[in-house]
Amino acid sequence: MSVLRPNMPNRILFVDDEAPIRELLTLFFRKKGIEVTTAVSAGEALELSRGERHDLAIVDVNLAGENGLELMVNLKRENPAMPVIIFTGLTGDETLLQEALARGADGFMRKTEPLSGLYEEVRRRLPQ
Repeated sequence: MSVLRPNMPNRILFVDDEAPIRELLTLFFRKKGIEVTTAVSAGEALELSRGERHDLAIVDVNLAGENGLELMVNLKRENPAMPVIIFTGLTGDETLLQEALARGADGFMRKTEPLSGLYEEVRRRLPQ
């Protein structure tokens, strides 16, 4: 379970194989006072989650041939209290949304939605 300590910023683990998206979201969340650790692959994300404290994870569905939903399941197995938001460039796939929620996703956002929506989704799930 993530526990906030006084004067410690919230920390997000952001997993996406597209460098421009990682860079954009890292800058965006850092400007909001949230620390961001990025990973390119499922293996890297799992390694980082074991070695560092994260209050929340944002996981892309398609990770260069890897399954982001499987990564989410593994992250939640290791840290059940950590919220995971699924982040996808796929649009209009309600089956994916239902599968993500059924497998334990705490939120679901499309990359085409405004960053303000993702920020609000993150804020709702971060410890206060």
